[in-house]
Amino acid sequence: MFSKATEYALRACIYIAQKSSEENKLGIEEIAKAISSPKSFTAKILQKLTANNGIVKSVRGPSGGFYMSKKMQKRPVRDILHIMEEDELLGKCVLGLKKCSEHTPCPMHAEYKCIKEQLINLFENTSIEKLALDANIGNVFIKNK
Repeated sequence: MFSKATEYALRACIYIAQKSSEENKLGIEEIAKAISSPKSFTAKILQKLTANNGIVKSVRGPSGGFYMSKKMQKRPVRDILHIMEEDELLGKCVLGLKKCSEHTPCPMHAEYKCIKEQLINLFENTSIEKLALDANIGNVFIKNK
């Protein structure tokens, strides 16, 4: 459904929320390994997630790394999609038509509209913290095996 970059961003945020704190920062290698992502690709993703007071915080230096505050963990998944520039996907026509709307609907408009509304609701009402908690208790997994 999303680009590889966004999939890795979601998985990275879940892992960072699970394992980090202001006192316990995570290195890029650990995060990349945990989410089965190439290190350089993970670095680019984390750069986006840390920019402009983003969801993830980073600290440079020997005791540096990445972490997520409790406040940021409360943010909805939709915020990650926005940072990764994928939230517009939810507003696009499923057939890719530029002029699809209520007034000029595509053949799938009505059926897709309710699905799209459910997805928006899901991403707006599911916090990063909830996903991290679900992963902690073993209900879900963030790594391909």
